[in-house]
Amino acid sequence: MPRRPKPPPPTLALFVRHGRTPTTGKVLPGQAKGLHLAEEGSAQAEKVAARLSVLDNVDAVYASPLERTRETAAPIAKRHGLKVHVDRGLADCDFGEWTGAELKALAKLPQWRVVQSYPSGFRFPGGESFVEMYARVVGAVERLRSRHVGGTVVFVSHADPIKAAVAHASGTHLDQFQRFVISPCSVTAISYSEGGAAVLTVNSLGDLSELKAS
Repeated sequence: MPRRPKPPPPTLALFVRHGRTPTTGKVLPGQAKGLHLAEEGSAQAEKVAARLSVLDNVDAVYASPLERTRETAAPIAKRHGLKVHVDRGLADCDFGEWTGAELKALAKLPQWRVVQSYPSGFRFPGGESFVEMYARVVGAVERLRSRHVGGTVVFVSHADPIKAAVAHASGTHLDQFQRFVISPCSVTAISYSEGGAAVLTVNSLGDLSELKAS
């Protein structure tokens, strides 16, 4: 009987939300261009880069096209001697007509309840549906991680796309993905193997040395 081929080693994906901007927690920025990290956000980016430096086998750093993610990814890539690769699949959700709106005002709309409790049934006016965003992000992660089988890959993205990746990996329905909290410059780790995905940590703001053994 021929021996069964040995399965490939798992791939470790590290999802990093960008650092704080001047409007974090105040408006819905979406895919609007020209939004840069605040001074606090730049400091957060340097700090998360230092935390990730304990992992000495990072193969690649990917970021969404938006300035705030590329600025967060830059110090991470620099510590590992890598370049930041931009991928549109990691971009924030296209909020359409809601882009740039104040969160306080949006929270008063009847549609906001749908966004929170039934996201799989909601499309942003003139923008994406959550289902489309979910499919885009999951497809991008699958495509990019397949280039680095057995390695470690950093994805610098946004809160909702990272929530989507966690929901997919954990088998959580999209209508529950709002239950995940993804803070600025937090690290979420998912291990992908031939047998499936394993969520190792979500929204970590502390030491990451335990991931070395993952």
